[in-house]
Amino acid sequence: MQLRYVFSELGQGLRRNLSMHVAVILTLFVSLTLVGTGVLLQQQAAKAADNWGNELQITVFLCKDQDENPRCAGEVTDAQKTAIEQVVEENPEVSAWHVESKEQAFEKVKALFEPGKFDGPNSPVTAEAMPESVWITLKDPREFEGVLSAVQGLDGVSDTRDLRDVLKPIYDSISVLTWGAWLISGFLVVAALLLVGNTIRLAAFARRREIGIMRLVGASTLYIALPFLLEALVTAALGVLLAAGALGALWGFGVRDVLASSLGFMPWIGVESYLLSVVVIAVLGPLLTLLPTLVLTRKYLKV
Repeated sequence: MQLRYVFSELGQGLRRNLSMHVAVILTLFVSLTLVGTGVLLQQQAAKAADNWGNELQITVFLCKDQDENPRCAGEVTDAQKTAIEQVVEENPEVSAWHVESKEQAFEKVKALFEPGKFDGPNSPVTAEAMPESVWITLKDPREFEGVLSAVQGLDGVSDTRDLRDVLKPIYDSISVLTWGAWLISGFLVVAALLLVGNTIRLAAFARRREIGIMRLVGASTLYIALPFLLEALVTAALGVLLAAGALGALWGFGVRDVLASSLGFMPWIGVESYLLSVVVIAVLGPLLTLLPTLVLTRKYLKV
């Protein structure tokens, strides 16, 4: 296989249909950026739910040493914890539950603020100062009064937290933004597929004589189609790179530098969420160009 010919045809194809390729790249750029934004928003919702609980969760804080609640005589005892867990386990409104230890609660506090601030002997907060808690997931968010009334009067319970009314607007807003980004990106993906199809059709028409000669001399379908596949790969790579840059700017300047500094009380996504979004678009981008190219070249390259 003469690679010089393949790359020569690749360069000619990119120049011949430059406007179409630019349109495909820009459409991929916008659509992949929106897909990546949807992934980031989904990760943000999951991170917030891990720290605050979701709309179906109620948190029961257990007594700690020197608790502010006068009902607490001291640290919750093992017998009291066993009684609380039994009440939660047997309640029909509960779907699932788990206990969060002092160390786990302390790790969440460190994640929200500067980790070095809590190191050393002069730390303003220690793990021992954190309360243990029971996180209860409800079967139905509308049915919660039974489990609340059952645990609130138990020995060893300091307080309960039901943030469903506060969290619901936040999670609903994130959900609307996520689905909105994916819906718009879906329309743009369809537009990108149509542009890819038109580009291949025009390129095949412009090279129809060359393709016919190559068929007559016995060239394989892969050899003829390879320049088209490389064109699709180049446009996909450029679209992915632009989208990755836009997502990096969104996370770096929008989330890390602005939101995280001004709204420090809220847990924000880190670089791992950004890298996940890049992986998603890096896989999706080539698929959006290579798959239709493989299908359409079988149709348009027949002589």
